[in-house]
Amino acid sequence: MRYGIVLFTSDRGITPADAAAAAEQAGFDAFYVPEHTHIPVVRAAAHPRTGDASLPDDRYLRTLDPWVALATAAAVTSRITLSTAVALPAEHHPITLAKTLASLDHLSGGRVSLGVGFGWNTDEMAHHGVPANKRRTVLREHLDAMRALWSEEEASFAGQFVNFGPSWSWPKPVQKRIPVILGAAGTEQSFTWLAKNADAWLTTPTEDGLGEKIELLHRVWREHEREGSPEIIALAGRHDAAQLARWAELGITEAVFGLPDREADDVRAYLTRLAGKLGLEAAR
Repeated sequence: MRYGIVLFTSDRGITPADAAAAAEQAGFDAFYVPEHTHIPVVRAAAHPRTGDASLPDDRYLRTLDPWVALATAAAVTSRITLSTAVALPAEHHPITLAKTLASLDHLSGGRVSLGVGFGWNTDEMAHHGVPANKRRTVLREHLDAMRALWSEEEASFAGQFVNFGPSWSWPKPVQKRIPVILGAAGTEQSFTWLAKNADAWLTTPTEDGLGEKIELLHRVWREHEREGSPEIIALAGRHDAAQLARWAELGITEAVFGLPDREADDVRAYLTRLAGKLGLEAAR
């Protein structure tokens, strides 16, 4: 099982570049950052953890642009993979976002994956012109349009929400296919969307019953005639050796730990302690 780190970025505390460099040095395999373009002050959407309009962390108001954050991380690392937990591609024009992601993959040497969500904050999505009942459709079209731009010499796309004629767009990603990770609750609806459109599942922070949900994911994956097996990435809390052993038995491929909202020295010390508990080898 691989081990990753997610930094809930903000305009305080350790920077993404420092956190990614420290994580790579400590022996971690993956580095993730989140995305919110903004948080509407007046909202009807309830946060999944609080159940109402309150937020569990003020960093929701202060998140850095994920692609700028990952670009700074790419510049100071060479091995660790770079991803989002999660980004909201439906809030961006796919031609522009395709260019950004292809450039990041090109400059990082093919280390990018794309963690996506449907968007719990429907008020935020509405400010971007995304209807709440069409979030999944918009996300699918944006991914399909970006994949066309990444893979075709003259790409075009015709959909309900995205339309463009034959176009040139370089660079192409280093990877043949940028992996897409769906961060969503483990339901048959989510897994059906995943089997059609993505490559991996990222659990929600409060996901339970993982054994049954992983069986469901594999069944849906097979029903859609996908080859191989989906990657399964689980968000972890505190280090728990017994839990990690159970996860490995279930076939979870990566466990991701959150970083504390502290200054750089404190975060580096935390990473060193966590790496030691996990038995990771520091880079030399």
